[in-house]
Amino acid sequence: MATVQAPLSEDLRGMKLTAGKLPRFTPIGLLVLSVVVVGALLAVLGSFSIPLTVFLGVLLYAVSILVLAAVVEGGRSARDRLATTLMYSAFALAVIPLVSLLWIVLKNGLERFDGYFLGTTMRGVFGGMDAGGAYHAIMGTLEITAFATVISVPIGLLTAIYLVEYGPKSKLGRGITFFVDVMTGIPSIVAGLFAYALFALFFGPGVRMGVVGSVALAVLMIPVVVRASEEMLKLVPNELREAAYALGVPKWLTVVKVVLRTAAAGLVTGVMLAIARVIGETAPLLIVAGVVDSANFDLFDGRMMTLPVYVYRQYSQGLAPPGPDSIITINYDRAWAAALTLILIVMLLNLIARVVARLFSPKTGR
Repeated sequence: MATVQAPLSEDLRGMKLTAGKLPRFTPIGLLVLSVVVVGALLAVLGSFSIPLTVFLGVLLYAVSILVLAAVVEGGRSARDRLATTLMYSAFALAVIPLVSLLWIVLKNGLERFDGYFLGTTMRGVFGGMDAGGAYHAIMGTLEITAFATVISVPIGLLTAIYLVEYGPKSKLGRGITFFVDVMTGIPSIVAGLFAYALFALFFGPGVRMGVVGSVALAVLMIPVVVRASEEMLKLVPNELREAAYALGVPKWLTVVKVVLRTAAAGLVTGVMLAIARVIGETAPLLIVAGVVDSANFDLFDGRMMTLPVYVYRQYSQGLAPPGPDSIITINYDRAWAAALTLILIVMLLNLIARVVARLFSPKTGR
């Protein structure tokens, strides 16, 4: 039987769905107005500053949007707008230091950042000579970090696989989890001393090699890789494992072909986080890899310079120079340019990791 829909009343037909709503441009306009009003008041009082103006302007905006939304839209919408304001404010507070850091590094590092700086070592550069670059430090950083990754990634990944797939509730698994948590908080200088003491047993006191630095960094990378990989493996649905078992696939092959394949994007991201964690370490590399002004490509023979140690050395030499102020400027310029190089390397590695994760992650679309 067909139902007959009753006609809408005149009141319902005339009611607008947008009634009791602030215009869409209200938040932005009110924020701009709040900042302008606060800035004008501070200028009149003679205490104008951009950080104080932005801070007080946001506070005034939060109060204004709360009151205005409560009057026009009701209490529920007012609380929603207040929570939105707090969320965006927290995001801005987190981004401001990052943007400020990048701006300062770019501002001070671009002056000397060029092909000559990237392709020249400090060999033969003495005193306040306006010459030299960080080629030897760049190569040392890449080699030491790459070998540390080769050491730590298999150990960390296999450990995570055991904790998730084979021994999540065993005594050994609980013990490994405890020691991984302890290793996460180990100071970097302790990792450097451990690597130095280990190699000093075989090569004697005073050993300085790039491979020792790789071992020290690997000690710091392993717990990060384990934790990140463990969380990514836990996110793989159990239904995928059960479907593979139902088809008669062995467990080890299920882990390799199904679990690791599904978590590939997250695993690559975890490895990149571990690399970013250690690539800027200075203390352990200063102890075990040493300082040198020439390029050394052999991890197993002689000292190797790295970018963090290069930045520290240039900055420390500029603190108390024996000559004129120009020496300070030259040393500081090299330090800023090396810091910019290190940031660019980390950004490039993260970009490569995203590309690799996209290529190897499972394709869900058809």
